[in-house]
Amino acid sequence: MYNPLVPHRRRLWLYAVAALIVLFLVLPVLVVVPMSFSASRFLDFPPKEWSLRWYERFFTSPDWYGSLLTSLKVAVCVTLVATPLGTAAAWALNASTHPWLRQARTVILLPLMVPNIILAVGIFYVYARAGVLGSLPGLVAAHTMLALPFVVLTVLAGLRSFDGTQELAARSLGCTRLQAFLQVTLPQIKPSVVSGALFAFVTSLDEVVISMFISRGENSTVTKVMFSSLRDEIDPTIATVSTLLIAGSFAAVLLGLVSARRTQAALR
Repeated sequence: MYNPLVPHRRRLWLYAVAALIVLFLVLPVLVVVPMSFSASRFLDFPPKEWSLRWYERFFTSPDWYGSLLTSLKVAVCVTLVATPLGTAAAWALNASTHPWLRQARTVILLPLMVPNIILAVGIFYVYARAGVLGSLPGLVAAHTMLALPFVVLTVLAGLRSFDGTQELAARSLGCTRLQAFLQVTLPQIKPSVVSGALFAFVTSLDEVVISMFISRGENSTVTKVMFSSLRDEIDPTIATVSTLLIAGSFAAVLLGLVSARRTQAALR
């Protein structure tokens, strides 16, 4: 009988290529994290002496620590706004057969197609005329615009793998559309919604181009402060901030995986 499976020994070259690609992607992390624990006044790899002085400086500096709190506040607000909006938009795009509404998908995805620098210039002039430059709500609105497409695409993928007849059955039994969605559809697409929320959080936390244009003063984000610091003076505090952002991103991914597994286990 013909065996379509390729033996592992014949796929060693593929494993080697995959390992090299993963190493290439992870290498910056392996370099940045040790540098954040260096005792040197400058970026030093590998560190000759180890110290927590740069972490102490970060958490005792109003500029650095304050900008991190601002970024976290903005990211949380963006997640809370973009997730329900993106979920509702994805549900509408998936359920509707109206040609005009289906064209709205292109409009929603425009922030992914247009370069961020062009968006930043346009938002800057709009905010300057509206007088909201440097405001926290303005920053949240701009980041929400960037995060919304990720939520829509992620939730759409979940809805397309979901059996929509279950929602129709719930509506035939007396549920309203909202009740059917909340009680039948949402629990089954919860991993997609959580993934979209994590994408929104990380997108806001890592965004730098638009923040460079519209954030200022006490509402400056940590990414803007990082780039300003790189322009003026380079010290291992940059590596410390990078390490914290990397740790936060990994924690968000792990949270999403745990949530997805719990949801799948509950549905079984």
